[in-house]
Amino acid sequence: MSHTISPFSLKNIRLFILLRICFNARFYYPVFTVLFLDFGLSLEQFAILNAVWAATIVLAEVPSGALADVIGRRQLLILTSIFMLSEMILISFVPLGDVHIIFWVFLVNRILSGLAEAMASGADEALAYDTLVEAGLEANWPHVLEVQMRWKAVAAFISMTVGALLYDPDMVNRFLVFLGGSGQVVQQQSMRFPIYLTLVLAIFSLLCTLLMRDPLQKEGGNREQRSFSLKAVAAAGRKTFDAGRWILSTPFVLAVILFGMSYDHILRMVVTMTSEYFRQVDLPDASFGIIGASMSLLGIFVPRLARFMAARYAPVHIAAFLALLSLFTLWALQLFIPYWGVLPMLFVYTGMIFTSFFSSHYLNRATSSDRRATVLSFKGLAFNLAYGMIGVLFAGWVRGLRESTQILHPDWSEKLVSAQSFQEGMSYFLPYTVILLLAVGFVSARILRFSTIYKEKG
Repeated sequence: MSHTISPFSLKNIRLFILLRICFNARFYYPVFTVLFLDFGLSLEQFAILNAVWAATIVLAEVPSGALADVIGRRQLLILTSIFMLSEMILISFVPLGDVHIIFWVFLVNRILSGLAEAMASGADEALAYDTLVEAGLEANWPHVLEVQMRWKAVAAFISMTVGALLYDPDMVNRFLVFLGGSGQVVQQQSMRFPIYLTLVLAIFSLLCTLLMRDPLQKEGGNREQRSFSLKAVAAAGRKTFDAGRWILSTPFVLAVILFGMSYDHILRMVVTMTSEYFRQVDLPDASFGIIGASMSLLGIFVPRLARFMAARYAPVHIAAFLALLSLFTLWALQLFIPYWGVLPMLFVYTGMIFTSFFSSHYLNRATSSDRRATVLSFKGLAFNLAYGMIGVLFAGWVRGLRESTQILHPDWSEKLVSAQSFQEGMSYFLPYTVILLLAVGFVSARILRFSTIYKEKG
C-alpha cells in the first residue's frame, strides 16, 4: 500500500534534498563581503552589485515560477543549475589586475546568480511535492521538509566553517606545512579556494537536475513536456495573471503569504546586520564565523518541532505563536546585553526556520499542481519586496538618527555616533512589527470572514 512507502525511497525526493544542499551550501558565504573587496572592488561597487542581484531576483521571481508550470519544473531547474555553474566559472577564473574587467565579470555573475535564485524558488518544491502527490504520499511533505532542512543545516555548518578556514592563507599554509608542504599560498590564491569548492557543488547541482524527472500531475492529468518558446512565454504570462487572481480570491493562501512575509522580512533584516549587532554586544570579530556556523545547526532541531506543531495546531495558533516569538525576540535584541545578547539572535534564526517551514507546508497543501510553482514564486516575490522595503526604511531611520545625534553630541566620535544610531534604529523594529502584525491580522480576519478554513487546512 502507498502509505507504507517511505517518501525517501522516491528518486526525485532524494535528488531534491541533494539539490537544496548543493545549491545553498556556498563556501564563500562567511567571507562574502571581503571576497569582493579582495578582488579589488570598492564598497560602492559591492553595493551596486548586490542591488543588481536583488533587482534580478524580484523581476524574475514570478515569471520563472509561471514558466516552470508551463514548460516543466525539471527543464527550469536544469537551466537554474547551468546559471549557477556559469556564475561560479566566471569568478573562479576571472584574471586579477584590471578592476573594470573584474567589475563587469562580477556584474554578470550577480545577474546569473539572481536568475538562479529566482528560478530555483518554487520550482524545486513544486517538483518534489508533485512527486509525493503522484505516489499518494503528500501527507509526508512536512517530514520531507524537516529532513531537507536538517541536512541543509549540516551542510551550511560545514561549508561556512571550511570556507572561512580556506580563505585565510595563514591557516592554509599551516595545514600544508603539517602535511609536509612548503606553505607558500598567498591571499590572492586562497581567496579562490571557497569559490572552487562551490564550483564543484554547482556541477553536482546540474547532475541532480539532469537525473530528475517531471512527475505526472494527478490534479491536472498527464501533461506533455513543453519546450522553451515564445508560445511558452506567453502561456507563462497568462499563468502568472491566473495565479495572482487565484491568490487574491483565496483567503487562506493570501493570509499565509501576508503573515509569512511579515515575519520573514523583519527577521531577515536583523540577520543581515548580525555582525554589527555582535559588535554592539561586545563579541569579538573572530567569534562571528563560529557563532554563525553554530546557529546554522538550529536547522537540525527546529524543523522537527515545526512538524510536530503543524500536525497538532491550527494555522491561527501557529501565526499567534510566531507573532509572540518575533515580538519577544525584537524586544530582547534592543536591550543589547553584553555577551548574552547572542541569545536573542538564536530566536531570530529559529523564527526564520519556522516561517520557512510553515509557509511551505500550508501553501503546498492549499495549491493545485498546475499553479504550484507560480504561487510559491509569488510568495518569494512578496518576501523579497518586503525585505527590500524594510532595508530602505532602516537606512532612512539610521541616517536621520545619525544626523540628530551629531547635532546633540558634536563632541562624539564617528564610531560612537554610528553605534548609538544603530542601537536606536534597532529599537524601531518592535513598534513597526506590532503595527504591521495588527494590520495583517485585521486584513486576514476580514478576508477569512471568521470561516472554518483554519480547521480545514490545519
